[in-house]
Amino acid sequence: MDYKEGAYKVRDLSLAEAGRKRIEWAESRMPVLMHLRERYSKTQPFKGYKIAGCLHVTKETAVLIETFKACGAEVAWSGCNPLSTQDDIAAALAVAGVEIYAWHGQTVEEFYWSIERTLDRPPHLTLDDGADLIFTVHHKRPDLAQHIIGGSEETTTGVKRLRAMAADGKLLYPVFAVNDAETKWDFDNVYGTGQSTIDGILRATSVLLAGKNFVVAGYGHCGRGVAMRARGMGANVIVTEVKPTAALKAVLDGFRVMPMDEAAEIGDIFVTATGMKDVIRSRHFRKMKDGAIVCNTGHYDVELNLKELAELAVRVREVRPNNKEYLLENGRRIYVLADGRLVNLAAAEGHPSEVMDMSFANQFMAHLMLVEKHKAGEKLPPQVIDLPEELDQEIARIKLETMGIRIDTLTDEQRAYATDYTAGT
Repeated sequence: MDYKEGAYKVRDLSLAEAGRKRIEWAESRMPVLMHLRERYSKTQPFKGYKIAGCLHVTKETAVLIETFKACGAEVAWSGCNPLSTQDDIAAALAVAGVEIYAWHGQTVEEFYWSIERTLDRPPHLTLDDGADLIFTVHHKRPDLAQHIIGGSEETTTGVKRLRAMAADGKLLYPVFAVNDAETKWDFDNVYGTGQSTIDGILRATSVLLAGKNFVVAGYGHCGRGVAMRARGMGANVIVTEVKPTAALKAVLDGFRVMPMDEAAEIGDIFVTATGMKDVIRSRHFRKMKDGAIVCNTGHYDVELNLKELAELAVRVREVRPNNKEYLLENGRRIYVLADGRLVNLAAAEGHPSEVMDMSFANQFMAHLMLVEKHKAGEKLPPQVIDLPEELDQEIARIKLETMGIRIDTLTDEQRAYATDYTAGT
């Protein structure tokens, strides 16, 4: 392990060259973020501000980090999941002078140790994916909150928990809900999660998806993306849900819908995408076919109750990378991918660069707004705040332009008509 106190702790600095090549590849696929880097590196809006970040250490995240640095920010970073850090990327960032504490395969203790190191020198801004950094500030270092201008949160699970904290009056500083920007949730969550989850399953198993009964637990944006891509690979998709409107959408989108207790008996591959604990547990594992494949693409590793599965097993062994075989007393074998953590990041590379381009443009702009308001002397309330609609549209417009796609614009007369409440039939 390569470690320099106060600077970095990563797996192996010799991986840096390979990581740098992958970062450069991501840069070539992230034109919106590179546009922002070029534009704001001239004015250095983040000079004098420190950002503490806790987000998956991937090549796309590296582009975001280096964009912040190019625009004047001081950055300290940790991974937001013990299995999602890509060691070559962490090494490349450390060599480039980024303060980073991240390596693949961390223990829970190492994971939180890394987060706390990013807070050793108090930050002005926090950037989160899952809100573990924000929770660490609130629960272990509340003294830092008075110096923090604000933060941002990347994922659905984190935003829900932060809104609950704000409703209880416990949130100590404002947080932008980046996840709730349309150019994030309707692209990253759907197209990113869909493709990268299938990628992770294939890397860990190399199975044929065509003709398989593919069970997706949860039909939110992430689950919808997974179901869409699984059907595209020829799978017979079954959806399980607890929310009536989500279940109805799945039915009208052409998928079979049933309770997990029924799906467990016929499924070949199971993916959880709910953000809820114990979605698949002992009674479901007992019903599964010999050879069933089970994985999770939600943020936390609580959706599969692997403790109960281990109690059913007479033997557990790793049969290939990120793929463990649980042999049950009844002789059936169940294969769990990536230890129940995000299969798209633990067993693959995470979302494609092209879709993270928009998500991370939102992150950059959220922090730019926080800094600009701070410089103007404007203090935001300690709430979870949505990004402006016009920012969503601007990011989408830039993305379309980089793709060579043009769209129509409303005339002045049409804009007036849109809000003319006197117009009739």
